[in-house]
Amino acid sequence: MEGGHLVMSRKERLRKSVVERVASGELLQVEAARLLGIGVRQMKRVYRRYRLEGDAGLVHRSRGRASSHATPTPVRQQVLERYEQTYQGLGPTLAAEKLAEEGLVIDHETLRRWLIAGGLWLRRRKRGPHRQRRPSKEHFGELVQLDGSHHAWFGPDRPRTCLMSLVDDATGCTMTLMAEQETTEAAMALLQQWLKRYGVPKALYTDRKNVYVSDRPPTLEEQLADQEPITAFGKACQKLGILIIPANSPQAKGRVERKHGVYQDRLYHELRLRNITTLDAANRLLHDQFDEHLNRKFARCPKSPRDFHRPIPSRTDLRDVFCYEHTRVLTNDWTLRYNGQVLQVLKLNNPLPRPKATITVRQWLDGTLHLLYRDRPLVFSTLAAAPPRQYKQPDFPKAPRPKTKPRHDHPWRHKACVMRSQK
Repeated sequence: MEGGHLVMSRKERLRKSVVERVASGELLQVEAARLLGIGVRQMKRVYRRYRLEGDAGLVHRSRGRASSHATPTPVRQQVLERYEQTYQGLGPTLAAEKLAEEGLVIDHETLRRWLIAGGLWLRRRKRGPHRQRRPSKEHFGELVQLDGSHHAWFGPDRPRTCLMSLVDDATGCTMTLMAEQETTEAAMALLQQWLKRYGVPKALYTDRKNVYVSDRPPTLEEQLADQEPITAFGKACQKLGILIIPANSPQAKGRVERKHGVYQDRLYHELRLRNITTLDAANRLLHDQFDEHLNRKFARCPKSPRDFHRPIPSRTDLRDVFCYEHTRVLTNDWTLRYNGQVLQVLKLNNPLPRPKATITVRQWLDGTLHLLYRDRPLVFSTLAAAPPRQYKQPDFPKAPRPKTKPRHDHPWRHKACVMRSQK
């Protein structure tokens, strides 16, 4: 092209080199068509345009022209303005879903290109070390991953809270609970919800946080019984026959870690759009619709139709399972102490435990106390704790010390004599 530059693609440059060989008589048009992978009639059209227009005849005629399927410019401006006003910070996929709810239906990849071109979205890549992927389990309930995600869920100007998540390894089915911290009570409450809905899973995959795995040395009683130290949550899982498998790295339980990213991208903006700032309101949203919506969207069918969940054992009170359990020794007056309280075992119990007997104290999650002796409940009352004794060191009178004079050969006398002689 005279008086300017001509931009050609790789395919067009290849076609130009072949057409030039046809023009010089080195190749026949039939051979050139076979070389380019096009028909002979198409080769004749290409060669005719090359002879009439030169190199410009090889450039695609649609270059520089707007597509007939392109979205109208007013619609694009409306979408971008709506994104800047309400959905700033949302990813293209989630923003496209929110815009579709308002009637602005746009493909998420199209929206991604618009946002990148407008400088409203920056593609972020996270690269890490190479790891071997562990295949997912085949049965629903065979392995459930449990973890907490600490995040500013209610906005950067509010305290950080923790989203507890249970994710089935085989299906990706998720159940969540919002709590202040990743505590034993929060883990117990979430697992209790899972049991009531799906049943007892075979195993839990957790990290090595002291909520799930104990790092303290074993006590003397545990050493004599050849038992490993166990947490209150671990004891509850032991009662139900749930195996706890601690992970050695966050990447080992990558499915629940990736699920945290989904919730941080979607739940955070959902709470902001609904103006939810309390734990109770957030848990109602999660329990009523949000978890179910994500499960319908992302959960998959397991490889095997057999469910590995077991039903909750009959006559099992989950309040007795998910609790704090300790042992105390009964004193001679049939009392014991627990958390600063004095508990009196009443005489009407049958059988009445003897003094020095071992009593099991269970504290439910609601704070109520229950005493058991040989797995039987005891009737007791709470006494007022006696004030602590104040020990004071007695003041003994000191014996008077007799007045004495220094000896005649005392060093003090010798020093005094030397000082007088120097004067």
